[in-house]
This record gives sequence, structure tokens and C-alpha cells, in this order.
Amino acid sequence: MNLPAKVRIVEVGPRDGLQNEPGSVPAAVKIALIHRLADAGLAVIEATAFVSPKWVPQMADNAEVMAGIRRKPGVAYPVLAPNMKGFEAAVAAGAEEIAVFGAASETFSRKNINCSIAESLARFEPVIAAARARGMRVRGYISCVAGCPYEGEVRPRAVAEVAKKLGDMGCYEISLGDTIGVGTPGKIRQMLAAVAAEVPLGRLAVHLHDTWGQALANIYASLELGVAVIDSAVAGLGGCPYARGASGNVATEDVVYMLDGLGVETGVDLLKVFRAGEFICRELKREPASKAARALAAKLNS
Repeated sequence: MNLPAKVRIVEVGPRDGLQNEPGSVPAAVKIALIHRLADAGLAVIEATAFVSPKWVPQMADNAEVMAGIRRKPGVAYPVLAPNMKGFEAAVAAGAEEIAVFGAASETFSRKNINCSIAESLARFEPVIAAARARGMRVRGYISCVAGCPYEGEVRPRAVAEVAKKLGDMGCYEISLGDTIGVGTPGKIRQMLAAVAAEVPLGRLAVHLHDTWGQALANIYASLELGVAVIDSAVAGLGGCPYARGASGNVATEDVVYMLDGLGVETGVDLLKVFRAGEFICRELKREPASKAARALAAKLNS
């Protein structure tokens, strides 16, 4: 098997996982979750988002969360900052890395961030320039890389064009999101091949949802091509407010269990991630979406 020897997991649960929760999650709970994830060995934890509280009320406590994090050496705590207002607030709150998010679908872009793809890229340009001028790293997200809830199929070439523009602007890494979880290994391979013609594989990550139960298979297909960065969310938290019925991100527990079984190094302690998932699921009064977490709970309680 020609798989990466080491994979970096980007934990998106505290932001992407919690942003769609209907009830308020206290900042103290978010901070405690971030600490538990860092203690589990996750080296990148997406902490919060500096976006309009009108559109994403769950992230209204962004500055409080950033102020409360006990930063662990060697751990990055990136935040979403899609425009200059968000960027300035993120800097004031002590952020050291930011992310911007666009889409490969025109309709999704208009419904999600109220502008066309071209307009979104123009909006990101000064943000990325300002961040780089401060020595901050910028990550780029692209939604709908395998399909769109409004347009259906999304051409791999469309994904590649957005990825190239984000890369040219200075994003050190591009995270390719299957927002509605419709991708299959074949589709993901085709998409990655198109993007890799414009952006080196070493600068690509995958961000996969498990709506159709294909996330782990799609991750494996990505690993075979050389992708070595995977986004995931503890307990499989998350979804997409603009894609009705879309389930959450692939669960960090499931990803770690698979990679452990493949002998791929992650630096992440499965039991500690499981405990972090237990913690947040108790707070949310729900069961984890992670199959590995459920199996581990049954084993520990037997």
C-alpha cells in the first residue's frame, strides 16, 4: 500500500461541528472541549469563527472562546475570518491563523455567503494579503467539491479553478469539502486529480461528510493518491445548514481508528478523543455519530 507514513488531522468540531447546533453551547463548554482535544494529541483545532452573529449565532462568543483557551505548545488554533471585519476581530482576539471559505458552486456561494464565486475571491484577497503581512498563515476551504444541493454535479475543473486562485493568493493549504457527502471514491479521485494539476497534493486536505456513508472510503482513496491532511470532527458533529438532511463531518474517532489500523501515524490518542466526544455529547444530550465511539463505549462498558 502506498499510503502516507503520517497524517495530520485538522479537528473542526469546535467550529464546524458546533456552529449548526440549535441551542446555545456555553463558551466554557467550547473551551473545555478544545482543551480535551489538544490533550488527545490533535495539533490543529479549529477554534471558532469571526462571522456575523446574525447568520451564525452559535459563534457569537468567538472572542470569549479565544480569550479562554489555554494554548498548548505545538498546537494551532485557527479561526474562520472570511472578510476584513472578521479578520480585524480575529486579530484583536489573538488569532494566529485564519481560514477563508468559498465554494465550487455558484448557487451555493450565493446562498451560503451571499455573493458569486468571483465576488467571494475578491473579498478574500485583501484578507489574505493582510494576514500574510502580519506573518499569519491562511487556509482556504472550498465547499461542494463533489456535488451541490442546488446544482447537482460539480465539475472537477470548477473545483480546480477555485483552488488555483486561492493558492495563488497565498493560502498555504486548500481543504476540499464534500459538503453534502455525495462523493464516492471514484468521484473524489477525479476531483483530486483535477485539483492536483493546479495545486500540489502536499498543499491539499480533504473535508468529508458522511451523508451516504462514503467518508472513510473517500479518505482512503485520498490517502492512496498522497493526500496527508484530513479534516474531521469529534463525535461526527456538524452538518450543513444549506443542505437539508446532510449529516455531519466524518468522525475523528473513526478516522483515528482506521489510520491506527493502517499503521499511519497521527499522534492522536483514540481513547482521549473518545472521552472528548463523550463530554460534548453529554452537553448536547445526544449520541455520538461515530461508530468507533459507539463500539468503544460498548467494549468499555461490557
